Amino acid sequence: MILVTGATGNVGGQVVRALAARNVPVRALTRDPGRAAPVPGVEFTGGDLGRPETLRPALDGVSALFLLPGYPGLETLLADARAAGVERVVLLSGGSAASGDRTNAITRYMAESEDAVRASGLPWTFVRPAQFMSNALQWAPQLKEGDVVTVPFADVRVAVVDPFDVAAVAVEALTCDGHAGGIYWPTGPDSTVAAERLAVLGDVLGRDLRLVAQPDDEARAEMLKTTPPEYVDAFFDFYVNGSLDESPVRPTVRDVTGREPRTFAQWAAEHADAFR
Repeated sequence: MILVTGATGNVGGQVVRALAARNVPVRALTRDPGRAAPVPGVEFTGGDLGRPETLRPALDGVSALFLLPGYPGLETLLADARAAGVERVVLLSGGSAASGDRTNAITRYMAESEDAVRASGLPWTFVRPAQFMSNALQWAPQLKEGDVVTVPFADVRVAVVDPFDVAAVAVEALTCDGHAGGIYWPTGPDSTVAAERLAVLGDVLGRDLRLVAQPDDEARAEMLKTTPPEYVDAFFDFYVNGSLDESPVRPTVRDVTGREPRTFAQWAAEHADAFR
């Protein structure tokens, strides 16, 4: 049995479906199992990563754990996992964890989560993906109003990756030997800026889309409406100061899964209805 935390999220949901497709027993953790869309062969269970004591029943009979970062009490959860007989942990982390700069709030919680997993005594694998292709869904509200999209950090080049491919790498580490101690960096097959991705999306939708680069001061003010200041500062550190470089195209998906990563055009075609 494999326990997947964040089972309704971008990557966790893909991990659940990929494991189910392999007929691997899956227990999917979500705060509200009653609201989760059923997946054949998957057992949904309730629990809150922020309250690790609520996860103890979900660990019964579990051999591997897919884990999200950044939650308090992670050490307690990992100790409970070890006591329950869990044999491997795959942590979804981020590329900035490698920098060691704990003045950055996002880097700090990624690095602290990696530290906790290393210290747990459990065999571990870290997955540090580039920015997700699915971040383009943030454009959907604007595209339902017209053909112009205002985008922050528009000149930052990123080898965006499909969450499907991030999950595929995680599933290999969850189900196969030889990945203990591995740190994997899934990326897509191309390094692009937002305007190039928007043009691809426009081709898929049959629309002439136009990007407007949002000035940094406007971007900061807008982000502060919904995001704590320390995280806004972290994003500006990444994408304005340039402390995080997600532009390199890496062979990780091919090396781990044996196939090429999906393109942004493939992702856009699969999710086109979200923009219509």
